[in-house]
Amino acid sequence: MAWRGHLSRNLKELRLHFCQTSPASGSAREFVLRNYKDLKTLNPTFPILIRECSGAEPQLWARYDVGVERLVRLKGLTEPQIVKKLEELVKAGEPKP
Repeated sequence: MAWRGHLSRNLKELRLHFCQTSPASGSAREFVLRNYKDLKTLNPTFPILIRECSGAEPQLWARYDVGVERLVRLKGLTEPQIVKKLEELVKAGEPKP
């Protein structure tokens, strides 16, 4: 899982939006509980923003260079599927040779 240490190289910012109480956001909350500490330890200066809002749809936003952003809707995904989606977003930001 070397990609976890590449967040700060391949992305400019990571944002998670979800509801504090809704069942649809349960996996997103679980993702934060299980992964935030590890991601922040490997990328201490990288901005990982957690946005909780009542009724919010669970979403994962990745911001790349020049303001390009990609959105992944997390509703219906399990915590391991969210990890896989994040890995795909990080790898999508790798510099092209």
